[in-house]
Amino acid sequence: MEERAEQAAQKGSKTERWCWRLILLVTVALVATMAALTLLKYLKHSNSSRVSGRPGPIVQKYSEALQLSMQFFDIQKSGKLVDNPIPWRGDSGLRDGSEEDLDLSKGLYDAGDLIKFGFPMAFTATVLSWAILEYGDQMKAVKQLDHAHDSLKWIADYLINAHPSPNELYIQVGDPDLDHKCWQRPEVMTEERPLIQINTSFPGTDVAAETAAAMASASLVFRKINSSYSKLLLMHAQQLFAFADTYRGSYSVSIPQVQIYYNSTGYGDELLWAATWLYHATGDLTYFKYATEQNGPAFANWGSPSWFSWDDKHAATQVLLSRISFFGTKDISFAENMDLQKYRETAEVFMCGLLPDSPTATSSRTASGLIWVIKWNCLQHAVASAFLAVLYSDYMLTSQTEVLYCDGKSYKPTDLRNFAISQVDYVLGRNPMEMSYLVGYGSKYPQYVHHRGSSIPADARTGCQDGFKWLNSSNPNPNVAVGALVGGPFLNETYIDNRNNSMQGEPSTYNSALIVALLSGLVTSSSVAKTFS
Repeated sequence: MEERAEQAAQKGSKTERWCWRLILLVTVALVATMAALTLLKYLKHSNSSRVSGRPGPIVQKYSEALQLSMQFFDIQKSGKLVDNPIPWRGDSGLRDGSEEDLDLSKGLYDAGDLIKFGFPMAFTATVLSWAILEYGDQMKAVKQLDHAHDSLKWIADYLINAHPSPNELYIQVGDPDLDHKCWQRPEVMTEERPLIQINTSFPGTDVAAETAAAMASASLVFRKINSSYSKLLLMHAQQLFAFADTYRGSYSVSIPQVQIYYNSTGYGDELLWAATWLYHATGDLTYFKYATEQNGPAFANWGSPSWFSWDDKHAATQVLLSRISFFGTKDISFAENMDLQKYRETAEVFMCGLLPDSPTATSSRTASGLIWVIKWNCLQHAVASAFLAVLYSDYMLTSQTEVLYCDGKSYKPTDLRNFAISQVDYVLGRNPMEMSYLVGYGSKYPQYVHHRGSSIPADARTGCQDGFKWLNSSNPNPNVAVGALVGGPFLNETYIDNRNNSMQGEPSTYNSALIVALLSGLVTSSSVAKTFS
């Protein structure tokens, strides 16, 4: 009995071992099969959907629109102009900053007025830098890269001079109330040009962090062109970020008068945005940790996408950090990687909202499909959203990511690109008004743009008050503000071409940065670089 029991036990043990071996063999076979299927899928995708690293065929209409859009930066320049291509523009603002022994003569006038607002100007620089970093080769293919570099440096030079010490930043030149009581060309402006600054007593985390983002991103642009200038920009960026983070407070609270024109709704997004750009510029994981596990839970608004604009950088930060998720980074912790995935998931929620037939498509659009959020300067959100969409599409293609899932429905990178094309085509004339909202493009575009320099003849001898006759003139603008992107249509897709209609007819430099970025992504097709360094 005992011997048979022992034999039975040995037999059972052998049977058990064979079972485990069988299970192991089956498991290995399944893993090998899955690996083979994945490899076949990868090879198939590589042959069918991969985008070449070199720019493809040029889309001529976007090339023309990009060349025109770049010109608006020249129209908006302040200071001693060099190789000025705009015949009706001249030197202006040469004494800006002189009361504080600063040279703030450069930079860009904000819109149709003659004020230099630091918050949207820094945003303009950040977006322009981003466009160059992602699509510089495509800009070069249509001979616009040098122009983009020049425009960016004109702003960056101003921002450097506006930051004379680590905890001090000049954020505005000119008084909007005084400026709006005059209608005159910048070359002959007579009103006072007071300065506004933020410091430790009157902090402005939002504007300081946005300026840090601008300088960090610009440092990447100039790294291989002018290394000493790049290092200078990075030094300012790091100082400004430390200032913004240490002395927290919204500039709209510290300086209430700025609320009228460029009120900030919060500074958490700018801190994350700046930290992300500083991570890209330095490779320092301290900035990555700052934007993920340290401050992501407080400021990132994971799962709740919002519209990208000069005031709100959440969606852009989500896309910029998704770039790291797509292309990888070293030495990040499990917690940081989990937070990174939350950024990407939120970016995908945003993308799904843009696609018109997505189950989660936003209702914030016109009957013809234009993204439309607010009546003031409505094209900002449409163009900004389209830029993020074409970027995300290119990240997917370059990383061999085939599918975006939206509440159970799948989409390809081409769907995002097609959405972006729909938005820019609307801007360029495929709309119910059958007009281009980009001045100078096509045969029909706004003739009464709300813009001082454009509306007053270059040889006119007018002062502050008598210049208003040009604002109220029934004649079209004598100087065409080529490349100006106006505010855009009402929700019912109508547009009133009247110089007093600043809601629809006033262009801005940040709109120009966004349309330049979008057109640069669409002018041709290629893969994006996996790193900015």
